Amino acid sequence: MPGQGMQTRLLPGQSLALQQVLSPQLQQSLLVLQTPLLELRNLVQQEMETNPVLEELPDEPGPDSQDEGESSGDDNFANEFEKLASLDEEWRDYMAQSASSGADGFRSSGEAKDKRQFFFDSIAVQETLQQNLLGQLNQTALNASDRKAAELIVGNIDDKGFLQSAPEEMALNSGIPQEDFEKMLALIQGFHPPGVGARDLRECLLIQLRREGKENSLEYKIVSEHMEDLGRRRFPEIARRMGISVEDVQKAADNIGRLNPRPGQVFAAAPQNYVLPDVTVEKVDGEYQITLNDEQIPHLRISNLYKDIIASGNTQSGEVKDYIRDKIRSGKFLIRSIHQRQQTIANIAQQIVARQRDFLEHGPSHLKPMTMKEVADAVGVHETTVSRAVSGKYMATPQGIFEMKYFFTPGYQTAGGESLSNTSVKEAILDLVKREDGNQPLSDNEIVEILSERGIPIARRTVAKYRSELNILPSHMRRKY
Repeated sequence: MPGQGMQTRLLPGQSLALQQVLSPQLQQSLLVLQTPLLELRNLVQQEMETNPVLEELPDEPGPDSQDEGESSGDDNFANEFEKLASLDEEWRDYMAQSASSGADGFRSSGEAKDKRQFFFDSIAVQETLQQNLLGQLNQTALNASDRKAAELIVGNIDDKGFLQSAPEEMALNSGIPQEDFEKMLALIQGFHPPGVGARDLRECLLIQLRREGKENSLEYKIVSEHMEDLGRRRFPEIARRMGISVEDVQKAADNIGRLNPRPGQVFAAAPQNYVLPDVTVEKVDGEYQITLNDEQIPHLRISNLYKDIIASGNTQSGEVKDYIRDKIRSGKFLIRSIHQRQQTIANIAQQIVARQRDFLEHGPSHLKPMTMKEVADAVGVHETTVSRAVSGKYMATPQGIFEMKYFFTPGYQTAGGESLSNTSVKEAILDLVKREDGNQPLSDNEIVEILSERGIPIARRTVAKYRSELNILPSHMRRKY
């Protein structure tokens, strides 16, 4: 019978539709988790425009707010059906095109991808470097282990585009083999912008030169072999060692100067007047309490009107009901995703407060080492979830407003057995430089000796690295004549 044949053809389509809906929902859930507060409001409002069953709860709901639309009679139902009919035309056309393309065509439908991409592109937000890198990563076929390593690397890249934790450090903290991190770092260093993921300025410039096909150029050799002299503009010394003219060195240096020393800043937003924290930490009766900022996120519910349409038996179009059911499922998933986002951020914030009480009392010099894996284990989630959850989120504390990612840092074990974070070591170096004699500034070796006397074991090259990150010049350039 014709009806039976139609039913047989629809069953595979229904199964395929479930697969098609699942992937965008999971993408949306991850997007909700990693999106900063103000951007999340834009995302939710965009979803409300495309999903008619979603409505925002009133700030002060009245006694009749839940019944609005119930008492308006059949005329309102008829009007809603007219609106739904036009929406249903678009939905039906989309389903017909997807079904006619077969199973593979449904899963890889270009139209479906275009619609999802339009949804993401239409969100008026400033994309961060980390979000851009994750987007490029999602275009790469990776197994679960490699993806986890790659996402941890992205989470450890600062806004300038530089890697803040060496592969050996990440391997030690995560239990993932170091060679996996090395492999994924090589992959990410091939992403846009050129130079991203470099461990230092030298590697950053070399990556950019390789991307331009200049591995055999004079510029590449100078950066590779004479970076320190180049930084101090000792062009005659470079010319003597390479057996070339000073003019050639000068020309090569000018070309090197056109490269980008901070590749990640292409994604830097325009300076903002304020930062809106996701979490506020306050001391109440001697204990620190956290409060989530929920004011900027619309509080959503499923409209009773559409629930009534599903429950009513007087509709002649089953396709309209199917359309509404799909939108209700999608709306409920968004509401759950927002709730899960807030709960995850709250759980992570509780761990930060519990582990960083000394910081809250005394400031950055008392920041304790803390890894995402430790917090992930305590919260009961994957560390990549922690990385997404803290990305671009801020916490207001008695010591000021800090990005939540700030609190995650590896550290050192002092001679007395105390744990000290990298940030605390940087604060100590900065304090030493501020107090030094301008006529006899401290060398990196002298800083190493002073810190060692304080029980902080540290290598000279690590001091040089931290000094560079703090924008502190070498000792000979700090000397006051």
